[in-house]
Amino acid sequence: MASVEDELVDYDEEADAVDENDSSKQVKKGSYTGIHASGFKDFLLKQELMRSIVDCGFEHPSEVQHEVIPQANLGMDVICQAKSGMGKTAVFVLTTLHQVETEGDAQVKVLVLCHTRELAFQISNEFQRFSKYLTDVKTGVFYGGVPVRENIKVLKTACPHVVVGTPGRILALVKSKDLDLSHVKHYVMDECDQLLGELDIRKDVQQIFMATPHDKQVMMFSATLSKEVRPICRKFCQDPMEIYVDDEAKLTLHGLKQYFVDVTEAEKNRKLNDLLDALEFNQVVCFVGGASSDGNVRRGKARSETLSKLLEECSFPSIYIHGKMRQQERLTRYKRFKDFEKRILVATDLFGRGMDIERVNIVVNYDFPKVADQYLHRVGRAGRFGTKGLAISFISSEEDRAVLKEVQERFTADINPLPDSIEVSSYMNA
Repeated sequence: MASVEDELVDYDEEADAVDENDSSKQVKKGSYTGIHASGFKDFLLKQELMRSIVDCGFEHPSEVQHEVIPQANLGMDVICQAKSGMGKTAVFVLTTLHQVETEGDAQVKVLVLCHTRELAFQISNEFQRFSKYLTDVKTGVFYGGVPVRENIKVLKTACPHVVVGTPGRILALVKSKDLDLSHVKHYVMDECDQLLGELDIRKDVQQIFMATPHDKQVMMFSATLSKEVRPICRKFCQDPMEIYVDDEAKLTLHGLKQYFVDVTEAEKNRKLNDLLDALEFNQVVCFVGGASSDGNVRRGKARSETLSKLLEECSFPSIYIHGKMRQQERLTRYKRFKDFEKRILVATDLFGRGMDIERVNIVVNYDFPKVADQYLHRVGRAGRFGTKGLAISFISSEEDRAVLKEVQERFTADINPLPDSIEVSSYMNA
């Protein structure tokens, strides 16, 4: 019998890299084009899946979903690199559940490999969540740390159609002939760079791969996919569709309405009060600090305190946070806002990245950021994936206008002048 290395490929063949000019294997970049006009209904998924999507509250497909799902539903092989939070898991969960066949004997039809137990558990939960109305579909998750006999019992008594697991445990079950992969139609590798980067794990993945039929769909996903790993991925696929979403595109925001308004520095307070009176909101983040009209950086600490106190005087439930506070005080204030004790947060760019507050649906750039990258980090606090949101930016100087122009050009962002009225349903989830 030939060895795994003989039957699979020599992974040192750098010359096999795809020709970027070959339109049949075009590497695709993300863009805003058509995203906002597209809903999950356009993918023509099973009605049972659509019901689950509605139950989960998802309304707008992410960029990756918009690009990949239609092709993956046709059985096309996929290699996809996109940053965390863009809905990659939902791509392979939805497309495999859409195609999976449950008639006849219970057989494993979908195999998903990942590199950690925690990720395997999380992915299996996603399959169960989206197969809520596909009552015939059964999911099993197998990884180390659980007695093998428990896995074998599941396979013998209620063989799952979808198997999620780590390479070590899956290979052990294959070698013992307890796990039959001869009917697999969809072979998925999540965080594939982690599965293929180390030789020991790659050998396990290869042996599992060879236990599956030649005629199957292969889908590979990762948040990071180096140019060295990409040729390895291609060896597992047949003429794959390749999606590489770059760092800028990772911040593409769906369901987020973005506007700007020209105001003088002196008009900002009145305009902010008018907006907060007119808009319906769950929670709001107002960002201060940025380039001032004289080209100097505005002092965020003093401005955050002053603006928050002004809002409180106008009977708005506001709190402020800035980087000069003691760590414990910042955490206390952050928790008060997260726990919905306060509905308005005035913050500096300290919280422009990483802050994850579910109820925030409006962001106001009281001071426009001084660099384009920071704009998307700020407005990303609202309109998180699957939800609606609203971002309004005050433009009060030529410097602001220059950065706004850069944002629109670099990110193809649709930022329009603020209209006289905004339909509530466009930025508030029902």
